Amino acid sequence: MPQLQRTGPTTAGPRTSPAAHEPPRATATLALTSAATAVALMTYTAPAVTLPATVAALHTPLSAQAWLLNGTPLGLAALLLVAGSLADDYGRRRIFVAGTVALGITTVLGAFATSTWLFTLFRIAQGAASAALLASSLGLIVQAFPTPRGRLHATGVWGAFVSGGIAVGPLVAGALPGWRLAYGVLGAAALIVAALSTRVLTESRAPRGGRPDLAGALVFSLALVSLVAALTLGRDGWLRTPVALLLAATVVLMAAFALIEHRTRTPMIDLSLLRRPRFLGSAAGGLFTGLAVIGLFTFLPTLLQRTLGLSPMATAWLFLLWSGLSFVVALQVKRLPGRVAPRHQLALGFALHAVAVLTLLGAVGSGSWTRVLPGLVIGGVGSGLLNAALPLVAVESVPAERAAMGSGAQQTFRYIGSCAGVALTIALATSGGPASLAHGANVAAVVSAGLALVGAVAVLALRERA
Repeated sequence: MPQLQRTGPTTAGPRTSPAAHEPPRATATLALTSAATAVALMTYTAPAVTLPATVAALHTPLSAQAWLLNGTPLGLAALLLVAGSLADDYGRRRIFVAGTVALGITTVLGAFATSTWLFTLFRIAQGAASAALLASSLGLIVQAFPTPRGRLHATGVWGAFVSGGIAVGPLVAGALPGWRLAYGVLGAAALIVAALSTRVLTESRAPRGGRPDLAGALVFSLALVSLVAALTLGRDGWLRTPVALLLAATVVLMAAFALIEHRTRTPMIDLSLLRRPRFLGSAAGGLFTGLAVIGLFTFLPTLLQRTLGLSPMATAWLFLLWSGLSFVVALQVKRLPGRVAPRHQLALGFALHAVAVLTLLGAVGSGSWTRVLPGLVIGGVGSGLLNAALPLVAVESVPAERAAMGSGAQQTFRYIGSCAGVALTIALATSGGPASLAHGANVAAVVSAGLALVGAVAVLALRERA
């Protein structure tokens, strides 16, 4: 597999940044797409520390809490593929700006929600808006940075801002007096980025002709809802009839989706890509990042608040150790020697996550927040490696003119994994009730470690053959 990071010394000297060889408009494009990505991830992660307050305000039962966390990843997973295709066909700048505006509006509206289901609907809408800006942002970056060296630098920065948004989101939400104000501030930030984008970004597209695959998007969304519902209900018994029926419905709907994609002229995803090991490796990287990493670390702050009595702000500062390290590592990983392939970075990231969560065994019931520090440090390094490698693997897995679709496809798998991982983590951690949260957290950690190791094996096995 060709390695984009295999570059030699340049005549400009080692201090010359790759961005210096790109036009000023490219730097502005990278800045705005990274800023929007950070805001989207801040909105995504805000419930990590505000969930207890939101649950209290909306009177949300335990059985419905997974939906509060899963609303945004559900919207993301359902629309990332179609958003990537729309961006390639109708204009990446147009879809990016529309998504950023929609994120701002729906986030502000979420601050005024008065019921669990209304808040969940706004979270799903935030996910759909985030899908538009995330899928189109990498397409804009690929267009702005056509050289391998520049693209390596740009995707590394973009990946670092994914980690940065994850790091800053809980801090902003925990620092502000009330979860409603937090959503209002994040919504305003998205609208500011959208306003700047209309003046700076340059339009680009790679049209295929035909209509958007709305039927595929609808069937795919229903399949995801069925899967999340099955995993949510599983906490009360995995062998019950409703769980089995929902899982069966998921399988049937996914089969229908595959049939639609095979027959439509402009599919959400080109099924022929599934014959390419590089694309499958990219998909596996995204899927297991969601299942193993996002699934556990999304609910872990809530577990620590409930068992250790931490405040939202204290929890946010604690988890800054994990997310902040992830940001730093993702930003610096481009300095690794050129022989380190992105899939090797992914495998190492998954392995470190497995080690991290195994060190967390017993931490939830330990009574001390210091007990979680080693796991957060090791996990932060692993997450940084994952966030740096995933965007580069995504754009490498498809032809350059379909970069937005490649980004959308990988992130779709990432948020499918996230939806399933969050629901599974909550089901495992709370299946015994509040009295046995420590035991449930241990079970969830072991499952997360196992999934991470499967992900490491998958990304190493799925490589291009000579």
